[in-house]
Amino acid sequence: MLQGGGEACSQAVQPLHYEKAQQASNVPICLSFTKDLAECKLVSFPIGIYKVLRNVTDQIHVITLANNELKSLTSKFVTTFCQLRELRLEGNFLHRLPNEVSTLQHLKAINLSRNQFRDFPEQLTTLPALETINLEENDIVDVPVEKLAAMPALRSVNLRFNPLSAEAPSEPTDGRR
Repeated sequence: MLQGGGEACSQAVQPLHYEKAQQASNVPICLSFTKDLAECKLVSFPIGIYKVLRNVTDQIHVITLANNELKSLTSKFVTTFCQLRELRLEGNFLHRLPNEVSTLQHLKAINLSRNQFRDFPEQLTTLPALETINLEENDIVDVPVEKLAAMPALRSVNLRFNPLSAEAPSEPTDGRR
């Protein structure tokens, strides 16, 4: 649902941005779509966007929903955009992620800073390609350090400004073990 109106909501219907990788013959071999719905005062992902994008959802690799009023993500969102490489959800009211997040096998970066997480979203620890997790400025007390250490691609975890327990790292880590 779009709250508010006018300029902020007009972004929801703007065309997708995309990058083309081309061969010498000028034939596109890969499309990488991104959708920026930041600062649209969204309280949920617009149902109309699912319909508009239904033929290209597997080609959308980056979605930005930063600085909205989202309280949750649906399993439909996650399963629809299953080829995501980057998901930017900072500055919302999220406190948990749907279990289906564990199906985002290509996700490399997720920004969940400035939300309302109390528990570390452990679904993230099952993602083989995940390199960067930003959970700065949440209310996280405990972190599954062993599970994070076992993630093969993980390079950075930002947990600054969380009320962490003594054994959890409060500074960003660079993934070196």
